[in-house]
Amino acid sequence: MTTAVAVRIESFGYLHGAPPAAHLVIDLRRHFRDPHVSPELRYLTAYDERVRTTVLNTSGIAALVEATAGAVIAFTCGPGAETVTVADGCAGGRHRAPTFAMALAERLRHAGLTVALYHRDLGKPVVHR
Repeated sequence: MTTAVAVRIESFGYLHGAPPAAHLVIDLRRHFRDPHVSPELRYLTAYDERVRTTVLNTSGIAALVEATAGAVIAFTCGPGAETVTVADGCAGGRHRAPTFAMALAERLRHAGLTVALYHRDLGKPVVHR
């Protein structure tokens, strides 16, 4: 027997298109420093420890992960059997959004939820702006 996915998390970049359809859309662009502005991080991605450390040490990110996890858990407690979808976006989809998505997925798995994690734009080239 397979376990149904309770939560789907998809990171994305606003510069690559509109947000995916979701119950919750988290916009990380204006409130959290973009690692893209640092030349030494610009061409790295959330798969690189330096990027994850930079993003996760940004003031407010841990609190937002916790708050979003609380909202997702509340959605999963409702009477519907539908998968809860969270989309989180930053400018290019390579740094903040996928790092946030990974942290949220880890937090929700720790809470006992089954999570599917997708990164729509992480593998796309750096957007020069």
